[in-house]
Amino acid sequence: MTSVNRPMPPLNADERATLEGWLDFHRATLAMKCEGLDDERAAVASVPPSEFTLTGLVQHMAEVERYWFRRVLAGEQAPPIHDPQADPHGPSGGFDLAEGATLGDALSTWREEIARAREHCADRPLTDTGRFMKQDVNLRWIYVHMIEEYARHNGHADLLRERIDGATGV
Repeated sequence: MTSVNRPMPPLNADERATLEGWLDFHRATLAMKCEGLDDERAAVASVPPSEFTLTGLVQHMAEVERYWFRRVLAGEQAPPIHDPQADPHGPSGGFDLAEGATLGDALSTWREEIARAREHCADRPLTDTGRFMKQDVNLRWIYVHMIEEYARHNGHADLLRERIDGATGV
């Protein structure tokens, strides 16, 4: 049993509820992949030759949330979180772990970015736009991209977690 509440995306809803439902499902899936790990195990690059770690993956998703919802959609001048030298006009990696980085801190920062993303999206129609690569990009496209981003990285997280302690299928 997991303490993470992973909501089932609605099976028969309007477009916005469907998009937000799938995004929340994938966000919760990432949290489930990290549940029960201590900082040491979450920092293990367990799928050589990849340097990916679960902590780094959570840091990356915090950067991705910040980039798409704060910088692109809302036009905020929000600097990168984990790499101050990174291009503030591009999604920073966030994968590298600084000395003393913890899974708990990464999850906390990631959850804060999700909360900010929800605030920015709450009153916007799906047709509302931000700027990406000198072009308009609408919230609908951002939601679809975020679902794809999480789905891909949740696959990575599943492999990492399986190699760490054998946990699969969450």
